[in-house]
Amino acid sequence: MSVIVWEDKYSLHIAEIDRQHQRLFALFNQLYEAMQQGQAGEVIDKVLTSVVDYTVYHFDFEEKLLHEAGFQEEAAHHAEHGKLTAQAKALAQKLRESRDDTTVSIATLKFLGDWLARHILVSDKEFAPFLIARGVG
Repeated sequence: MSVIVWEDKYSLHIAEIDRQHQRLFALFNQLYEAMQQGQAGEVIDKVLTSVVDYTVYHFDFEEKLLHEAGFQEEAAHHAEHGKLTAQAKALAQKLRESRDDTTVSIATLKFLGDWLARHILVSDKEFAPFLIARGVG
């Protein structure tokens, strides 16, 4: 079972960003599966580290594109990214501190996955036409 499933509605029609979003979905789902199956803490920690690291990488990539293109809402988008990054890091810390509380962790992971999906459907969909009009594709 997946916490978030990639569908065409999430596509921004910007190849590299879509590829990165799909990778984020896959990492979230990999973490969800590991937690659901009660895998060893080392496995969960490794996957969780990958989720957080790739999220930071992706957000940096997006923000660089927005900055270079002169997107006027860049600061607001950056703030949204900061919020999700902070939540992902808090989840990581919480999981590392109490490996027994998987119910809360799974609920938190579902929340973050839903937040990411909504962020793509609303905020990212707002900037996609702007970047495409400037030749990013």
